[in-house]
Amino acid sequence: MKGRTLAATLTLVLTTLQISPAISADYDAVQAKLENAMAAEIRTPAEIERDANRKPIETLEFFGLRDDMKVVELFPGGGWYTKLLAPVLAENGEFYIAYGTSRAQSTLEGVPGFDKMQVLATDAQISRAEGARFYTASSTDLGVKNVDMVLTFRNYHNFDAASRAALNKSVFAALKSGGIYAVVDHTRRHMQDDNPENRRRLDPVLAIKEIQATGYEFVDFSDLHYRPDDELIYEVGRKTVTGNTDRWTLMFRKP
Repeated sequence: MKGRTLAATLTLVLTTLQISPAISADYDAVQAKLENAMAAEIRTPAEIERDANRKPIETLEFFGLRDDMKVVELFPGGGWYTKLLAPVLAENGEFYIAYGTSRAQSTLEGVPGFDKMQVLATDAQISRAEGARFYTASSTDLGVKNVDMVLTFRNYHNFDAASRAALNKSVFAALKSGGIYAVVDHTRRHMQDDNPENRRRLDPVLAIKEIQATGYEFVDFSDLHYRPDDELIYEVGRKTVTGNTDRWTLMFRKP
């Protein structure tokens, strides 16, 4: 029931909008480079184990990634996606990481093929007060313009509403007209209040509303990461759902 309800809700939202097709250029070159990056020795066994669940080739195809784009990845964490994106964009494109980049930088420093990766927003303030439920973000200007695509994976839920708005505005300012804002995160039940089990989940309808309020057009959603056996009642780190959470996959465009 949950999956049908979520899909029906998103479909209803989409039918009220003017939908434009995703970029339709050939994806073969990107896929070949992604497959090479996925086979690279720098990737750990734990990272490789997540490939089947995260479906990077299909996910990046949905978002319309091309190897000649100017791309920013937000909150790269330990660099799971960074290790795939940087090699794809190294020859013909430009690749940046921003916010919370220290782990990825330390992991990839000095590694051949990652020397062209650039770091943005080094003055951004990301913090969480002791006992607080969410992080706050300020000074989030990315300091770059005319970006083709900004991606963030399972990070949007970490911030309070004001910080999410600030991040959305900073991304909007960095994107070129027609640029894509690609967001993936763990699903929360629609309009569910905060509880101890849903801190790392977010209502996709709320995300759509917030991101559209910044000025973006909602382009499309994908069910690539729909998981019918995630009942949306447990924290994403619990063993019954860890690595198999239902995630929404949303694509927006700057007009």
